This record gives sequence, structure tokens and C-alpha cells, in this order.
Amino acid sequence: MFVLIGICTIACNSDKSKSNLKIEDVVNLSKVILPGGNSWVINSTEQDAAMIHDNGIRNWTSLDDVIRTYFHTNTIGELHLGLTIKSEDGPSTIRVTAGGTTKDIAITNTAYKTIEVGIFNIATSGYQPIEIQGLKKTGAHIADISKIHLGGSATDGEISFVPNDFSFHFGRRGPSVHLTYQMPKNKDITYFYNEVTVPQGEDQIGSFFMANGFGEGYFGMQVNSDTERRILFSVWSPFVTDDPSTIPDNYRVRMLGKGEGVTDGNFGGEGSGGQSYKVFNWKPGNTYKFLLKGEPSVNNSTDYTAYFYAPEENEWQLIASFRRPYTTTHLKRFHSFLENFSPQTGYISRKGKYANQWVFDTEGTWHELTSAMFTGDITAKNKARLDYEGGVEENSFYLRNCGFFNANTVIGSQLSRTPNGIHPNIDFSTLPGFTP
Repeated sequence: MFVLIGICTIACNSDKSKSNLKIEDVVNLSKVILPGGNSWVINSTEQDAAMIHDNGIRNWTSLDDVIRTYFHTNTIGELHLGLTIKSEDGPSTIRVTAGGTTKDIAITNTAYKTIEVGIFNIATSGYQPIEIQGLKKTGAHIADISKIHLGGSATDGEISFVPNDFSFHFGRRGPSVHLTYQMPKNKDITYFYNEVTVPQGEDQIGSFFMANGFGEGYFGMQVNSDTERRILFSVWSPFVTDDPSTIPDNYRVRMLGKGEGVTDGNFGGEGSGGQSYKVFNWKPGNTYKFLLKGEPSVNNSTDYTAYFYAPEENEWQLIASFRRPYTTTHLKRFHSFLENFSPQTGYISRKGKYANQWVFDTEGTWHELTSAMFTGDITAKNKARLDYEGGVEENSFYLRNCGFFNANTVIGSQLSRTPNGIHPNIDFSTLPGFTP
């Protein structure tokens, strides 16, 4: 337990009646949060990438930068707050806000020292932001921060944040959430159809709204930057590796053909295989249709083909067709997911709606999928982050993650939507083809 006794040298409270608050009692700082896994520079993703490191906050030079750190508490009351901080370039002043109260703190030490910030009041349970901004600096840098210390009755219950022994990269990305659809029994499935709508304001950079997941790959749409969005289709190699260059030639996923404007290549990092994408400026509020075909092919292989329908263009478009070796199967293990692949935007909420799921079997019959199980990744399961949710709105499933909202869906929950009863009207013979 770390204990500080003293009086804040500078105290500025947004509540004027408390502006002369002095901290003369023992301040309990028994909990430690590392900012490398729990903080964001909310005014600039570029500054976030430059300033937030596994060992803390570095290269902080601009008084415009706002640093926000989050933790979750089940209790209310006093929050005791301290920082392990230094200002090598000379004295600086920072402003710290928590629970609606603001305090200005002078930093005079040039080596790391744990200083007392003060006592704040937490009136509601749930996620709590701690906001820090520079007010004055002597030299180029404002300060470096390696630890945030918490205590007080607001932390007496269970508190949650990305712990020291968890991946800060995945903790800052936030939890991924999934829908695993309940399939018709004893049917060989050739086509999987799904629709995705992203509500206005939920199309944040780093979002992957994956529509048609299957046993060997995935197909959906992404927000890659302020200026670029993609339709992405990938198939994993049966050779398990994160480095595509190590895949033996006979285990490589082969491109059979692709649509106009589609880029193809390989991917790695989380498994490896064949990848294709089309840059397409899809828009929030519009509903996009995804159709995946999969069936056994020659020499113990399976072919997978992805089609995409945009209302702006009013026609089915081919994305790509891949052949996966050492695989003989029809489509299986249907799922959708929502993930954020950008650590810099992990503090911003995003949401996708998944509707009208159908599969088409080898006997020529459509089957509607109206039940799904909600699950989360290890970030959710380990309670490193609690900002994840899934459910049903009208006749659509939805997934939501990141943003430090306080709603939370139990992992393993069974969800059911209202059936539409009308299968997609698709003439498979007219779908766009390709030249191998």
C-alpha cells in the first residue's frame, strides 16, 4: 500500500465552495493503473501514437493535448488520486479532472516521484474518466507519467482496468464481440447471406464489421482511415502460422479470380492466408448485403467466393474467389463479429446491426437463422475491458464495443430475433463470374 500525507500546493476546484479543500489526512493510494494500457490522447490519434507507450506517457509537449484514463468501479465515494510523474525540462502545471472536480497541480521534480493530486468524489458507479491536460511548461516537454495511483472508498469494491500482465495493445483496442448463429441440422450449406447496417456516428476508424464469418475465413467491411474504407474477404491457410512467408507452397490459399478494383495478397499476424479487398466508400445508415459461397472442389480442396451488394450501385459485385487446399467441406460455423483494430481509437464506441441471416443448402432450400450466441474475446473474458454488448433491436441482432459505456451483456447469452420469413431473391446463375 502506498500512503501519502500532505497538502496540495495548488488546488483549483470546479465547485467554488470546495476550492479551499486541504488534504491533511492519510491519502490511501493502494491501486496502481499503468497509463500504457489504459490511457488515450483524445484530441489526436497521431499524438496518441507518439505519447502512449507501454512504460507510460512520454513526449508530451503540447498544452492542447488531453489525456484520458479510464477505470471501472462498482462503488461510490471518495477517490484518492496520485501520479508518479516528473518534469525534466523544468517546472510545469497540469490540470486533473475526475468526478466533475478539477485540480491544478504544480510539477517541480525532475526525477520520478509519486505526488498527491487530491481527493475527488465519485457519485455514480461504472466507468470513470480521469482527464489530464497541461496548463504551463518551462521547456519543450510538459511531463512524463509512469503510474496512476488510486485509493479511497470509491475503490473499496471491485475495480477493473487493463492489468499490468495483459497485452496493452489488445487492451487499448478494446473487446471484440461475436455472434455465433444456430444452424439447421444435418444440412450441407452452399451459401451464407447476411445484411449489415452501421448506424450514424458508429463508423469509427479501426472498426471491422465482419458479416459472414465461416470456419476458414471472414468477409465484411472496415473503416481504415478518414479517407478509406474497404470490403475485405480473407481465407486462412490450413498451415498454422502468423508469418505468411513460411507457408509451404502446397498449403497456400490460391486466388481463382477477383472482381474489378479488387486488390489481392496475403495476410499474417493472427493466422495467415489469402486476402482480398476492395476500396469502397460505404456509408453509415445504408444496408449492405454479403453473400458467401463455399463448396468442395478438386484434389481435396474447397472453393470460397464472396459477393457484395451496395444499394448505391444496385447490383451484386464479385470480391474474390479462393481455393483452400487440404480442405473438403461445405460452409460451416457461421458467425459475425465487431472488432476495433486501432489502439488509438479504443476509447470510442462503435456499433453494427446484423440482420436477415439466411443459408442455402445443397438441396435447394433456404433456411433463416434467427438465433445466435453472444461471445467475447479474451479482453472481455478476462474483464480487462467491460464495455461490450450484444442484443436484439426489432428484427436485427446488434453488436457494440469500446467507448467505456456501462451496459454489459453476459458472455454466452442466447439471443433470438423475429423471423422475416422471406428469403433473399437471388438468381445464383446471374452472379458475376471471373476468369481464373
